Amino acid sequence: AAKTSPLPLQGGVGGGCEPLGSPVRRVAELTTVRARDLRSAATPAERKLWRYLRGAVPRFTRQLPIGPFIADFACRSAKLVVELDGRSHDATAEYDAERDAYLQAASWQVLRLSNQAVLESLDGCAAYVRIAAAQGGGTHPRPLPEEGGGQ
Repeated sequence: AAKTSPLPLQGGVGGGCEPLGSPVRRVAELTTVRARDLRSAATPAERKLWRYLRGAVPRFTRQLPIGPFIADFACRSAKLVVELDGRSHDATAEYDAERDAYLQAASWQVLRLSNQAVLESLDGCAAYVRIAAAQGGGTHPRPLPEEGGGQ
């Protein structure tokens, strides 16, 4: 006798992984496409930091969709989002505040680093990210002035 699942799966027999009636959270297709585009069009600072983060423990993901937003880098186990800010973020302070509030309400800690700091001092930035991940998240919603992100 063949064993059957106690609950039918979505997509027909063997066609899905979620029991019927369970909430399925799907990222909007456009957000997924945008995240994929951002991965292939990474800035020099993002590429440099990713070379460090891709082998880090705990594990990081780049351009991760979280709700309506896309995090530059995220560590799911530490609930830590790392955002790299360039000069373009000077004009988007209101959007960044909305995004930070959304992420923090969803229990994510947001760590912001300037592109300049990553390009000039990868070791210092990497240590900062490593400490924040070990603590389970960042403590500063904005970059510290000495990191070049406050101006």
